[in-house]
Amino acid sequence: MHEPQNMLGERRPDDDLILSVRDLAVHFPLGGGLLGRGKRMLRAVDGVDLKLKRGECLGLVGESGSGKSTVALSILGLLTPTRGRIVLDGQVVRSRQSGDRKALARTVQMVFQDPYASLNPRQTVRRTLEDPLRVHGVTARSEIEDRVATMLRHVGLRPEQSGRYPHEFSGGQRQRIGIARALILNPKIVICDEPVSALDVSIRAQIINLLLELKDTLGLSYIMISHDLGVVEHMSDRVAVMYLGRIVENGHWREIFERPAHPYTQALIAAIPDPLHHAPLATTGGDLPNPLNPPNGCAFSPRCRYAEAVCRSEPGPSLETRADGHAVRCWRADEIGAAGLALSPSP
Repeated sequence: MHEPQNMLGERRPDDDLILSVRDLAVHFPLGGGLLGRGKRMLRAVDGVDLKLKRGECLGLVGESGSGKSTVALSILGLLTPTRGRIVLDGQVVRSRQSGDRKALARTVQMVFQDPYASLNPRQTVRRTLEDPLRVHGVTARSEIEDRVATMLRHVGLRPEQSGRYPHEFSGGQRQRIGIARALILNPKIVICDEPVSALDVSIRAQIINLLLELKDTLGLSYIMISHDLGVVEHMSDRVAVMYLGRIVENGHWREIFERPAHPYTQALIAAIPDPLHHAPLATTGGDLPNPLNPPNGCAFSPRCRYAEAVCRSEPGPSLETRADGHAVRCWRADEIGAAGLALSPSP
């Protein structure tokens, strides 16, 4: 049977999944001499499984360097995975040819972190929104103008503002333009990479509410990448927690925030600032290990207050999914999940 050559491959029946990521790995070879001696491997992502349902928001959380953005770039087709399988809207992602990128762009888009850096200062808003339409074959002037005006209204801007340049807008307005650019091709999935972290606190709630409104109005599915668990809790239906290139916990947002079963998830939640004291309740001790030289045993064991001998000698277990859909990768998950933050640390 002839294999399709386009990026989105053959149609595959599925249920209500809009995205499935299976055993995704992205490794980068570093160093080495002329003969390749001394070459080391950076395992930025190492065996990640993710699922996103239609109309759902999946929060992807973890410290900087945990692999969140690498997962996003792989889904967008901007990085070639070392291994793994990505299925978008029932179709298998295949090659990374430039023509196939166009097909992928109509399915998934990204809202970037910094609205100051992600917009071309030499282009008007109109040009910023028109260019993707032309690249994807929309040539009728009336249709282009109508779609640009409609999208600007969707994000809370006026069509007559389209002749302005990015520097003429506030930070929140620029992020609205970035959202409009991501949505102009009518994608089904939007990856939001820290979409409010560069904005003033007073503006963040407006952008979060806008994203939630657009999700319902346009029938979108989101992947919300953030280190701000307050944003993730507010927006997400499910949450996946990443640590050093792997998912360590995954489940419904209420399960994650009320009954976290991995010590890293507990530490992240405990570090959410107390609104009364404007300071974190607790912090995660130590720094993220060097991914070029990961620790023996469980990757989190050097920072884990519950670590025992098995944690320091044996790699963490596979990500085991319970009957309620809550999945966790930890030797002591049952004890920690049952006791919560009250479990006594190991000596």
